[in-house]
Amino acid sequence: MTREDRRVPQARQVRQVRAIRLGPRTVAVLLLTGAVGAAALLWPFLSPPAAAVAGHSQDAPWLFAGLLVLLVAVVGAAIAESGLGAKAVAMLGVLAAAGAALRPIGAGTAGIEPMFFLMVLSGRVLGPGFGFALGSLSMFASALLTGGVGPWMPFQMLSMGWFAMGAGLLPGPHRLRGRGELLLLAGYGFLAAFAYGLVMNAQGWPFLPRDGSDIAPDPAAGTAANLARFVAYCLATSLGWDLGRALVTVVLTFTLGPAVLKALRRATRRAAFETAVTFQAPEEASGREPAHRAQITYDGK
Repeated sequence: MTREDRRVPQARQVRQVRAIRLGPRTVAVLLLTGAVGAAALLWPFLSPPAAAVAGHSQDAPWLFAGLLVLLVAVVGAAIAESGLGAKAVAMLGVLAAAGAALRPIGAGTAGIEPMFFLMVLSGRVLGPGFGFALGSLSMFASALLTGGVGPWMPFQMLSMGWFAMGAGLLPGPHRLRGRGELLLLAGYGFLAAFAYGLVMNAQGWPFLPRDGSDIAPDPAAGTAANLARFVAYCLATSLGWDLGRALVTVVLTFTLGPAVLKALRRATRRAAFETAVTFQAPEEASGREPAHRAQITYDGK
């Protein structure tokens, strides 16, 4: 047998690991949910003082219930559209349970909420679709675990879903690793922690008693005046908690982030759920390398 006869083509398998992709139906339901959630958050700032909606604050729980149904629809559409296997559903359940278990640690005291850093890392590794589903389910599970079920729960689910989904949408090359990736995730977590607090303040502030203070909403005031009151309310009541949440997220990202990212990526590679397999053009083998050797390549996420 000549050397040319020993040149056997090698097949290269390219596998892209994705947990929950953002398909058309998922995107449509997600946009509808975001629009309803934004309307529920912004109506106190945008409605005129004499608007009928300003006199129906007691109807808010019905709106919150409708938003909860839409959030469940988002998760269901994402799972159904992506065709998740048992391994992906198991990973989603394990991470949601871990996030729910982390939330009671510190009970939110001074912003000690370690679950936020796990949501950032999970969304980064497993993608925006998985991140939104994970954030929403984690908040739902933690509310059941801690007895925190109330009209604020749908907004917590929506905010945490956005929080984790944003980590999956971060720019940068897929194979960004090391300190550069940690800086990116820590910076995002720091800013997103304040955004989460802002959303949760917006859902509760309109229903404060009209006691004549400078931070309570005033139906007779205009949009600009109420925005100023809302900013004052955030600075006076939640700035310390939001800052603590942001700092805890940054510290945990730098200290535990490398190990958690490595574990998540290893689990994703081994599970290899929703794996799309394609074959590239064969390459010639050089020298006396075995003909049966194949290269498997995973997506950097």
